[in-house]
Amino acid sequence: MFTEAQLMDLLQQFKGLGIVIAFLLPFIEAFIPILPIVVFAVVNVNAYGLIPGFLITWSGAVSGAFLVALIIRKYGQHRFFRRFSKHPQTLKFIRRVDDKGVMPLFLLLCFPFTPSSLVNIVAGLSTINLKRYLVAVMLGKAIMLMTLSYIGNDIYSFVKAPKKSIIVIIVLICLWWIGKQVEKHFHKN
Repeated sequence: MFTEAQLMDLLQQFKGLGIVIAFLLPFIEAFIPILPIVVFAVVNVNAYGLIPGFLITWSGAVSGAFLVALIIRKYGQHRFFRRFSKHPQTLKFIRRVDDKGVMPLFLLLCFPFTPSSLVNIVAGLSTINLKRYLVAVMLGKAIMLMTLSYIGNDIYSFVKAPKKSIIVIIVLICLWWIGKQVEKHFHKN
């Protein structure tokens, strides 16, 4: 359902609602993390151009992420969230965020392979200032989505130029590895 061709077709069918759909897909991804933000970023930059497509994806992703944090902050004491917040790893992460502020969350949000829904939930359960978290989300998502948008904007050139593809693959692997190391560091401490 979420291949690039099917999403492009969907945007063409609903041209009048195209920007709304392009905004809503990354917005909804904040609530349903199994949705492919990478595909949404690629489709949006191919449908609207690099900068407009990036801005649409970014605004949807930031709005959704911040709304999740607000909802968790308001309803975090609900029975469902209490169970989640008592998990030892989650408690460690929340304490780390409470001690270090938004910087660990910002770093995690910069990487495309970080489960951002978990980051949003931890932000909502922690005691950090939500205005500072909003800035961290805006900047972290900007870095991550601009990288994805740049790659997705001219994805066919990566097929034609193997060197470019290899560099991008190496960069993505490095980002994944760095993200995992940062995640392990926070779990250890």
